[in-house]
Amino acid sequence: MTDAAFPLSNGDKFIAIYQGGPNDGQTDTRFVTEGDFDAEITVITAVDGNEAMIDYTKSSVTKVGDEYHVTYVYDAKDSDQVTSHEDRGDRQ
Repeated sequence: MTDAAFPLSNGDKFIAIYQGGPNDGQTDTRFVTEGDFDAEITVITAVDGNEAMIDYTKSSVTKVGDEYHVTYVYDAKDSDQVTSHEDRGDRQ
């Protein structure tokens, strides 16, 4: 289903679900602007005590009851580089 199939108004709430990256599995309540869901979201996230700008791209939209759930997938190419747990040596 495309976004055009959803009757959206500015100020409508939706749940952003982050998939991948340091925010994997987290959710956020966001609001529709300019009549559509955000195509991309940049989230400032603390990674090992340092702030990083992490980019996510919209992948799918589902309506659950009266709520919209929008899945955003981690965009490593456009995000600040973060070190994975496996590459941190003995720091975990």
